[in-house]
Amino acid sequence: MNQLEQPTVISVNISEKKGTSKSPVDFVLINEKGVAGDAHAGHWNRQVSLLAMESILKFDELSHRNYLPGDFAENITTQGIDLLKLKPLDCLLIGEARLEVTQIGKRCHGEGCEIFREVGNCVMPKEGIFCRVIFGGPIRAGDAIHHHPKIFRVHIITLSDRAFRGEYEDLSGPKSKELIADFFKESGYPCDISHQIIPDDAQRLYNLLATAKNENIDLVFTTGGTGIGHRDITPDVTLKMIDKEIPGIMEMIRLKYGEQKPNALLSRAVAGAMGNTLVFNMPGSVKAVNEYTHEIFKSLKHTIYMLHGLELH
Repeated sequence: MNQLEQPTVISVNISEKKGTSKSPVDFVLINEKGVAGDAHAGHWNRQVSLLAMESILKFDELSHRNYLPGDFAENITTQGIDLLKLKPLDCLLIGEARLEVTQIGKRCHGEGCEIFREVGNCVMPKEGIFCRVIFGGPIRAGDAIHHHPKIFRVHIITLSDRAFRGEYEDLSGPKSKELIADFFKESGYPCDISHQIIPDDAQRLYNLLATAKNENIDLVFTTGGTGIGHRDITPDVTLKMIDKEIPGIMEMIRLKYGEQKPNALLSRAVAGAMGNTLVFNMPGSVKAVNEYTHEIFKSLKHTIYMLHGLELH
């Protein structure tokens, strides 16, 4: 296929029972549960399944059989889009419907799968993807598929009276930006990172966090203001704003680095979720930013997926 051609829907398919092939139909109606009338519709994260025609043809060659759209129980058979390059939280626009990717592949049902019983193998668990519905609408063969990758929006806030006044250069904020950009590049997700410096002012921080929550910013990292000085207000404001604290991350960081450097135990940094926004406090030194992000990144992808209701392991 010419790479300039628009990815399209080849077939839309429905079955009334699970564990069976699906039959092509003229169109499907996507609602809040998935494909109306389909056995796999429901309030879960695998409401709509997709499989590429390219994967079916490749499986034809391996199995020496000819399979048709729907034979692998996919709701939507596609052409011209590499489904395996999609990532959880990416979106697909098809007609009026908007689908959010929730899972790449699945566990094979083995003997519970018609194709597996016949051939001893199946392509859907390896190359199929699953989505949940954001907006519904009709989908039919010939509809164009528009891929909108998830772009993570990240805001870094440096709290420092002296840096705000220009008395010294802020190094922790730029270092945070560098490390965060590297993390998302390695994860395969694009990101948009902004950074600003404010004084150690509780009201300013409160306003910025409230804006981040209202605008569904994905992640906020703060640097500075985590100690016990009179102007160290970052954790106090953060605790007022978050809906759910994630204490284990900061407890582990303090314990790990506090064993060798007892001063690290004086950090009051907190982490938590406010709506769909994750917030992580970090001390204001470059060394601390390196240490904190190293530990935060270990579980960050899983934390993001959990926040969005994705059960990926």
